[in-house]
Amino acid sequence: MAFQILLNFFIALVWMFMSSSLNAATFVIGYIIGFVLIFMMRRFFKNKLYTVRLWAAFKLTLIFFRELTLSNISVLLLVIKPKLNIKPMIFAMPTELEHDWEITLLSSLITLTPGTIVINVSDDQNTLYIHAIHVDDVDEAIDSIKNSFEKAIKEVSGR
Repeated sequence: MAFQILLNFFIALVWMFMSSSLNAATFVIGYIIGFVLIFMMRRFFKNKLYTVRLWAAFKLTLIFFRELTLSNISVLLLVIKPKLNIKPMIFAMPTELEHDWEITLLSSLITLTPGTIVINVSDDQNTLYIHAIHVDDVDEAIDSIKNSFEKAIKEVSGR
């Protein structure tokens, strides 16, 4: 992916210098030309076209902001109730992620959403231990994380 982005950037710079016009519009035209060239030659690259992973990263960002908003609202509703009726829980969530950056990203996204925090990662990096401020059903909480964050991270990593 990085090679394709750098190649596209290089083609745009070459286009700028060949056009003898060093402005943003010429760079954008060169970038579009570079993208078309890379798109036409995509079968010669071992990885998918880089826009697929960029789109997946954009979707992961949208998922995070959605979960952040929903978590803020649910924590707010828990806090403003006169009687604090919460079920805090620590649970173990098995993960299918393999790379360190994937596990770190998942842990960060979980921790950044209000009401949850990753306490520990197992030594074999297959289990995350998560504390949640309110959990009705552990399986539902695990499925929610797996079907949102973990699935989106897999798409970003190309799996």
